[in-house]
Amino acid sequence: MESPRDVSFGRTFRPSKALRNKWWFITISFAVVTWAVTILTMYGIAWMIGFFDGFGSAERLALLAWIPTISQWTWIANIVWLVPALVGVVVYVRSIEYAVISESGTAMPEVYVKKGIINITRKHVPFRTITNIASRAGVFDRLFKIGTVEIQTAGYSGGPTGQGGPEEKLEGIRFYRELAQFVLRELRRFRDPYALGTEVVSPRDDDVVPRRNDILDDEILIALRDIREILRTKL
Repeated sequence: MESPRDVSFGRTFRPSKALRNKWWFITISFAVVTWAVTILTMYGIAWMIGFFDGFGSAERLALLAWIPTISQWTWIANIVWLVPALVGVVVYVRSIEYAVISESGTAMPEVYVKKGIINITRKHVPFRTITNIASRAGVFDRLFKIGTVEIQTAGYSGGPTGQGGPEEKLEGIRFYRELAQFVLRELRRFRDPYALGTEVVSPRDDDVVPRRNDILDDEILIALRDIREILRTKL
């Protein structure tokens, strides 16, 4: 039988180092793009001045003379934020922990995620609240051979913006497809049948909600089921 420690502090695993490399790549690429846009803008302005005032005009030549200095200061400005960002990526990735298996070796009834540097967040997403599991791999993910498992729950509106989205994400996983399938299998074992957001499941007479001590959500669901049965008999 699982103990509270088994559930709260299960067998944790961390994202692949490829997640760190991916964010490093994106961060450095942003710095390079910033520098390139700045220099190309200066050359564009110089070309326009030359087009209207002549390519040998004093204003154009003066602007071209400033480009090496501007390039140098652009990189200095980039380094000021780039170095702390690269270090922050390392610290943040090392802070991430995931768990779906307890210390006893059995699957936990929830997905556990820990992340954060200053504000450390530990989130437990119970299986009974999960409505959908999705795996995703973007362009940079495929480049570094990693992916993300997205967990959607009932009643989650996507945060302050109110837009729909996953409540929690397990990022930087090399075996993300296998992880999604594992969680899906455990969900089906936890409550069969398990319905994804795109599946339609007809109500069953024996579809009852298991009671758990001190859990208000279950009591609300049971009351709603009772109301549904009363309305069904009257209609």
